[in-house]
Amino acid sequence: MSSETDNRPQVLLVEDDPTLSRLYQAYLERAGVEPLHGGTIAEARAILANIRPSVVLLDLHLPDGHGFEVMEALKDANCDAPVIVVTSGGSISSAVESMRAGAYDFLVKPFSPERLQVTLTNALELRRLKRIERTLASDAAAEGFENFIGVSPAMQAVYRTLRDAAPSKAAIFVTGESGTGKELAAEAIHRLSPRSHGPFVALNCSAMPRDLVESELFGHVKGAFTGAHMAREGSAARADGGTMFLDEIGEMDQPLQAKLLRFIQTGTYQPVGSDAVRKVDVRFVCATNRDPVEEIRGGRFREDLYYRLNVVPIQMPALRERGTDIILIARYYLNQYAAEEGKSFDGFDPEAERLLMTYPWPGNVRQLANVVRNVVVLSAGGVATAAMLPPVVRDTVPPRPAVFTAAPAAPVRAIRPMAVIEREAIEAALAEAGGNVGRAAALLEIDASTIYRKKREWAKPDSLAVR
Repeated sequence: MSSETDNRPQVLLVEDDPTLSRLYQAYLERAGVEPLHGGTIAEARAILANIRPSVVLLDLHLPDGHGFEVMEALKDANCDAPVIVVTSGGSISSAVESMRAGAYDFLVKPFSPERLQVTLTNALELRRLKRIERTLASDAAAEGFENFIGVSPAMQAVYRTLRDAAPSKAAIFVTGESGTGKELAAEAIHRLSPRSHGPFVALNCSAMPRDLVESELFGHVKGAFTGAHMAREGSAARADGGTMFLDEIGEMDQPLQAKLLRFIQTGTYQPVGSDAVRKVDVRFVCATNRDPVEEIRGGRFREDLYYRLNVVPIQMPALRERGTDIILIARYYLNQYAAEEGKSFDGFDPEAERLLMTYPWPGNVRQLANVVRNVVVLSAGGVATAAMLPPVVRDTVPPRPAVFTAAPAAPVRAIRPMAVIEREAIEAALAEAGGNVGRAAALLEIDASTIYRKKREWAKPDSLAVR
């Protein structure tokens, strides 16, 4: 099926007025697209049977029905074309309703060719970006990526960096909150690198007393310190030919940072208590949940070491920034823990998913896994409901916005434009969510893209909503 001709996007114009249809087709030609015209719903359906337009310009009032039927026809034809509704000044409420039904934008008659050009360009760009996102999400869903779960744009950016950086010998510096998957990133780099046949050695600098970190890193000889009854090989020797992952490197004290810097620069080190210099071939991946720049300013982390390690920076996004990845991860752990416990669960109900999406997850994926395990252990099975979630999740998330109905005897209030009410609802949700668009969208039960689009519209000089 065709969607473009001569590399020009095709725009389906559904307009029954002959004069206006000729005018709009001239506008579209001027905008550099190929117009396809249908004057009725039937004609629009006939076009959609053979062509997938890039954008649809739609009049809502047609001789054989309402424009909403064309929008339904687009869904039936599996066409992802953004819909721009054309309406008169007295029918703006219908245009707003069409946007709730899935339209991208609307134009009020009469409009200039320049106004159409801007709206059309934005719609085409939206379609392009959505197709890229779907392609990436499909690839990730079909193939997965190492041990990561998630198809959000934030994680797709991480995946691309991991793929690009893995083949090199450059040091990698992974930052992010605790529980965001920094060690998973280090393991992925190792597996995707030419060193995958070699060892992957992880050393957590915060999991042991500071005076033992050097011995764990470089090893020691017999008698090097009290309790050193025999020589011991360190992580540096074990990682020879492979990858060394230094987790929570911000916990390393300054004297050892100096020795680590020399190790990175020369590839040589001395075991504790020994004068012998040993040489190894190691690729470094480091991680911290602290802000390294702030640590440098505070004098707790050497600037020269930071620049040696920060050749390829990777920022792991917090779980609350990953949108619907939260549900994908929760379902994964639900199935995993259910299998371990010999129980059967059938996903989460809508209210439970809303709570999971809205909760801020300060402990990130590690905390989410803990919450899901709690559900599995303390529940019999079936559909995981909101009531099964622990109080920390249920009580922290704001309640679902109330649906207000007018009492029979209540006085009639002044009617306000739908655009104003819609904006007030979105801004109230953003305020409740602390500015987090994903959480606000979950509260309103709409897509986050709708909020982003509305904010762009409100920023325009001709925005209809009151400021």
